[in-house]
Amino acid sequence: MSIIRAVGVVALVGASVACGVSRVVRAEDAKQTDTKTWTFDADRVGEAPSGFSFGRTGSGAPGRWIVQADKDAPSPPNILAQVDADQTDYRFPVAVANEPILRDMRLSVKCKAVSGEVDQACGLVFRYQDENNYYVTRANALENNIRLYHVVKGARRQFAGWNGAVTTGVWHGLKVEAQGDHLLVFWDGQKIMDAHDQAFSQAGKVGVWTKADSVTYFDDLRVEPLEP
Repeated sequence: MSIIRAVGVVALVGASVACGVSRVVRAEDAKQTDTKTWTFDADRVGEAPSGFSFGRTGSGAPGRWIVQADKDAPSPPNILAQVDADQTDYRFPVAVANEPILRDMRLSVKCKAVSGEVDQACGLVFRYQDENNYYVTRANALENNIRLYHVVKGARRQFAGWNGAVTTGVWHGLKVEAQGDHLLVFWDGQKIMDAHDQAFSQAGKVGVWTKADSVTYFDDLRVEPLEP
């Protein structure tokens, strides 16, 4: 084989390998940038939503998560509801999506506090490891505040907060952005918290959360991966 031909073969093989690597990287990039939204409209009314697992931090009843029809749903016809009104104070029912598992993300939900004498809370969980280890930001309509916590071995610790109107019976938008140890929380489109915490630096599941006897509705749970 001549030197020119050999060089041409090597160049062709090198180009093919380079193209193959490029395709792999693009496919991986596409996978990392997929956005997932749960509207619960394809789930059966009266049953738990598919693709979710359930837990409870603390004590008391485990919580009852069901899909319901709601004419006022942000994206009709269905919503996800936590309907068990056990009044145990240190009781936090959680519903988490089985996938994706992410570290850095933008996570949002529409939520409505329906009832509760002890609490009327709606929350977002992220970097969820299990029912006793995760981050949560939650809004409480009885207290008119929003808090950001890490839950480690079942113990909840607040490290940021905001006081302001949280209205019962009204759909609100709650959102969190997590990149490394930097965490931002938004309420109805307004940034209300800017904090740093290192309790959980690893990837985890995402989902929704309530407290005590809160009956709470959720819709349009949405997660978007972010670059580290």
